[in-house]
Amino acid sequence: MKVLSVASEIYPLIKTGGLADVAGALPLALSGQGVAMRTLVPGYPAVKAALATTRHVLHIKDLLGVPADVLEAHVAGLDLLVLDAPALFDRPGGPYLDTDGKDYSDNWRRFAALSRVGAEIAWGALGDWSPDLVHVHDWQTGLVPAYLRYGERPAVPSVMTIHNIAFQGNFSAAIFPALGLPPHAFAMEGVEYYGQVGYLKAGVQTAWAVSTVSPSYAEEILTPEFGMGLEGLLNRRAFELHGIVNGIDADVWNPGTDSLIAANYTAADFKNRKANKRAVERHFGLVEDDGPLFCVISRLTWQKGMDLVAAVADDIVAQGGKLAVLGSGDATLVAALQTAAARHPGRVAITVSYNEPLSHLMQAGSDAILIPSRFEPCGLTQLYGLRYGCVPVVSRTGGLNDTVIDANPAAIAARSATGISFGPVTLDNLRRAIRRTIRLYGDARIWTQIQKQGMKSDVSWDKSAALYADLYSSLLPKGEY
Repeated sequence: MKVLSVASEIYPLIKTGGLADVAGALPLALSGQGVAMRTLVPGYPAVKAALATTRHVLHIKDLLGVPADVLEAHVAGLDLLVLDAPALFDRPGGPYLDTDGKDYSDNWRRFAALSRVGAEIAWGALGDWSPDLVHVHDWQTGLVPAYLRYGERPAVPSVMTIHNIAFQGNFSAAIFPALGLPPHAFAMEGVEYYGQVGYLKAGVQTAWAVSTVSPSYAEEILTPEFGMGLEGLLNRRAFELHGIVNGIDADVWNPGTDSLIAANYTAADFKNRKANKRAVERHFGLVEDDGPLFCVISRLTWQKGMDLVAAVADDIVAQGGKLAVLGSGDATLVAALQTAAARHPGRVAITVSYNEPLSHLMQAGSDAILIPSRFEPCGLTQLYGLRYGCVPVVSRTGGLNDTVIDANPAAIAARSATGISFGPVTLDNLRRAIRRTIRLYGDARIWTQIQKQGMKSDVSWDKSAALYADLYSSLLPKGEY
């Protein structure tokens, strides 16, 4: 089966969040399911710099007003199609934001162009290769299914994956004439969304099937609390909505072989893990002792509950714990965490950055990872925590609810507990969860049992890749795959 994936970022070339991890890991996992996937990505400077050799496969004279080319390349085991449109993507900022941290004013054009090329490739523009199905990710590629639906060419099945429904890509109706869609596409049954053009809405409306990144989140987005205005449409499409939990690359995230940590270890040979704790403490300038070391590896936003983390820092210290934070985000929340660190030198510390190697070390050396998200479509850091014996302390929402088994007395007795979960998300409930975590940490036998049970969890892509392959097959002519 040949599948075209269209994504705005892909690990290890360009990453701002979990979407990149999925876009980079899923093609490799699907190869074991008889699926050959190529991924179309924008030609950002970081992407083009990673291409050792390329083959020119398509020239487009006028792509929404600019010339463009499509290059074929192979990087890190991935088969890539790179949209080389310098006028749209050759910029010094990030994929979506300029150097001042503001949205590019022409993001509507940039990602409409990416979507248009995705549709053209689906229709056979490359000549020697055309996909059986197209899989698109988030609002940046939401117009691909719309172009496929409204184009006067053969129908091509499509799957739209929602990684985070909070980001929808809504733009003024004034852009519609430039998109190259027929006039009747600007309707409630098409790309129109409350008088605007809605890119994510367009994908949800016109794709053959919709998926999201955990079973619990698939249920949550059917409600007004989590659906962010799209719950009505999603309820109408509930029978085509699939919740498939993300996995992680178990080779990259493997404490037994990880070269980014201080000492390798396994669930069967756990004694070296402590060397990583000492390394984390030294990096953050924390006191080296045997008290519980909590970590946070996150975007520092309200969604992620970082205001609550800043508020409980004093509680962690008062109970003999330490806190190390890695991330960047909302300036007010960064300042609150920095203030907590200033109050507790040697007990609380924060590094404001994105640092992939450091995140590996923190998972390998911290005792527990705090993830008090108010909503979390899937989450990956709890999966990394499970893999590394860094016990997740999570809110009971979305993918966090689907992947962490709470250490209640029954689960401890059954030796199935893998973390600590709490809900609803309030400051008092987080405080109680931290107290419970520290009590469990105080019983070395039970704590080690929880760590090792987490390390046994299957957090790889194997099961999820099989579910995606089954979903793809269900959209193709019966008996073809």
